[in-house]
Amino acid sequence: MDHVHTLGLRLLVVEDEAMVAMLIEDMLTELGCVIVDIAPSVSKAVRLVDDKGEMLDGAILDVNLGGEKVFPVADALALRGVPFLFATGYGPAGLSERYPGVITLTKPFRVSALEQALSVLRKSSESFPG
Repeated sequence: MDHVHTLGLRLLVVEDEAMVAMLIEDMLTELGCVIVDIAPSVSKAVRLVDDKGEMLDGAILDVNLGGEKVFPVADALALRGVPFLFATGYGPAGLSERYPGVITLTKPFRVSALEQALSVLRKSSESFPG
C-alpha cells in the first residue's frame, strides 16, 4: 500500500513519554509530515500553540501528561481552529462528550491507523477558513 507521502501536515505532538514521542515522530516522518515541535507538558504545549498556532495544520495530543489532562491544549487549539486528535492508552471514555467528533487513537496504534486519522484531520483543516 502506498502511503499518502504528500500529507505534508505541520503538526504539534504533545506527549510526555520520550519513547512514545520518538515512535510517533518516526511514524509522522514516514507519512511525510513535518513535526513543528514536541511538547512534554500542558504548559509548554499551550505556549507553543500561542507562539506557533498559525503555522500548525494539526496536533496529536496524549490525553494524560504526567497526571495532567491535556484539555487546556485542546481548547487553545480549538479556539484557533486547529484540528487535533487524541492518542491515549485509555480509549475514548470521557473525550467524546467533551470533544464530539474528535478522533481518538488508542495506544499503541499502527502507522495505518495514524495515516487514516491524519487524512480525516487534513480534510477538517481544509474546511477551516483562513
